[in-house]
Amino acid sequence: MLLAFDTSSAAVTVALADPLSGEIVASSTTVDALRHGELLAPAIAAALETAGCTARDLTRIAVGIGPGPFTGLRVGLVTARTMADVLGIEVAGVCSLDILARQSSLTLPVAVATDARRKEIYWALYDGPAADGSRRRLEGPAVDRPAEVAHVLSGLPVIGRGAVLYAEALGVADVDVAEYPSAEVLATGVATGTLDVVEPDPLYLRRPDVTMSAGPKSVLPK
Repeated sequence: MLLAFDTSSAAVTVALADPLSGEIVASSTTVDALRHGELLAPAIAAALETAGCTARDLTRIAVGIGPGPFTGLRVGLVTARTMADVLGIEVAGVCSLDILARQSSLTLPVAVATDARRKEIYWALYDGPAADGSRRRLEGPAVDRPAEVAHVLSGLPVIGRGAVLYAEALGVADVDVAEYPSAEVLATGVATGTLDVVEPDPLYLRRPDVTMSAGPKSVLPK
């Protein structure tokens, strides 16, 4: 079985799928920006119970690698890496903005904008969907204040929580419906090869003009 989850946003989203077809057998999503650490493990356990599986039945793990706020992102990545190490299976990382882009049903190029907090957004641009539904990332991921990238996103449908929060600043008239990455889409995309898989390393971004007093944070334990 393929276990997929993403904690890069305010949502903790988990799915269990057939590793070949991507058919979803269990899933859940809870939106709570402050309880990633409390919610993820029970959600994984519940998905396994619903599917009548145990962790030993897992053959692969897929995890959203961000970009996202530090605390939530770390919970998902550490969990994925630890479980994969204990079980001796592969863990596949996927850019969380790619997951959101794949969720759009529009046949047009789209932009993704998620909430980076501090009145900023994580964003990326994508071309129209290929025949298999995959989308090629054209620009990003990056982090900026909404007003600074309004000219880049102008005229494109925008998907994600950032578009909902900062629609006026972005000058966005058409906001697609999905606000958070979906573990169901992550699982299906990894199983079918319609999402690009990378190493499960964190995409933790900061604007280059922001001074970091103690240097960049390490998301994963050394």
